[in-house]
Amino acid sequence: MLRFTTYRRTGRTSTPYSEGMPSPTSPAPGTRPHNLARILRLVHEEGGQSRAALTERTGLNRSTIADLVAELVRLGLVDERVPDLPGRVGRPSPVVTASADVVAIAVNPEVDAIEIAAVGLDRSILVRERLPNPELPTPERAAEVIAERITAWREGELAGARLHAVGIAVPGLVRSGDGVVRNAPHLEWRDVPFASLVRTATGLPVAVDNDASLGAIAEHRYGAGHGIDHVVYLNGGASGIGGGLIIGGVAVAGAGGYAGEFGQNRPRISADADRRTTDGVLEAEVSRRLLLDVVGLEAADDETLDAELRASESIEVADEVTRQAHVLASALANAVNVLNPAVVVVGGFLATLAALRADEIRDDVEALAMSESAEGLQIRPAALGADRLLIGAAELAFADLLAEPAERG
Repeated sequence: MLRFTTYRRTGRTSTPYSEGMPSPTSPAPGTRPHNLARILRLVHEEGGQSRAALTERTGLNRSTIADLVAELVRLGLVDERVPDLPGRVGRPSPVVTASADVVAIAVNPEVDAIEIAAVGLDRSILVRERLPNPELPTPERAAEVIAERITAWREGELAGARLHAVGIAVPGLVRSGDGVVRNAPHLEWRDVPFASLVRTATGLPVAVDNDASLGAIAEHRYGAGHGIDHVVYLNGGASGIGGGLIIGGVAVAGAGGYAGEFGQNRPRISADADRRTTDGVLEAEVSRRLLLDVVGLEAADDETLDAELRASESIEVADEVTRQAHVLASALANAVNVLNPAVVVVGGFLATLAALRADEIRDDVEALAMSESAEGLQIRPAALGADRLLIGAAELAFADLLAEPAERG
């Protein structure tokens, strides 16, 4: 039986490396570099850990843990503090936390706005801005905007911070290895060396990947797909619909890095009344722009659109939400048949559709998918909400540091 779950927040893969970002290697298990990486990744992904907890988690002895933590402190990658626990008898074990002063700049350039944030190694979002685009941004202008905000933040909120790299989540096809945006059709970018442009503008190492692929990684590590090895993620944004795949606990990018383009597939639409195009792809039929139009908004962020759709009493709005939910369900059923995931996670405006029409989507997927493939399937809204793409971009920027802290720290 398929279950729709509203998920409340309570993997590792190779990633593309581009301008100024050396591809990380995996230190041999049991070596000091390997153990340093284990400790840093634990406190980065799971939050503060006592030395005692690190000893238990890694199986290393106490003196080795103390030595490794001391090295990470020296590198400036972690902080170690004795917690203040009133009433406790005896000296508590020091707590090791990833440093908030080591920062990645995370960027999501979209057709309507450029979102940019500074994310600490402890995963705190230190500063965040959404910069509306007066017109479609060129790659050169987008790089300038990123550089301008970094310069301003260095003189303000990030004064004294250590900027490690820039991670960019682009709504389009990004070539693995060199950060070239092969095709971002809604931005009208084609064969753009975007990583190189941003590195030249900022002086920082830069990595670029597809936005939905990074959203999938973020939700798998920290959100609705946490602890689940088989996840399909669909992202709904201003540029359309993209997807990311976690198979066997590993993010799958495909031969060229282009896997997961669900928005370019043609959904099964049996009722003519549900069709908006003659032979359109999913992102033409299930569209943020159509939802904005039906509620009378020229532009809005996801939270505003969500609130408008939920508050509306218009029959026209209700009908459009229902129509898009039916079409979305057909695409989800195809993904279930092909990939047999345990969980489908939907983000952006798709999360709103899934929440507003949970029963309809569940029933449609059950009717269209093979019963064996849909057995036990759950459909969950993205738990990280509006932060999902920026967190994914920050993970990309930090990947080399987490893999080789002694070399990159």
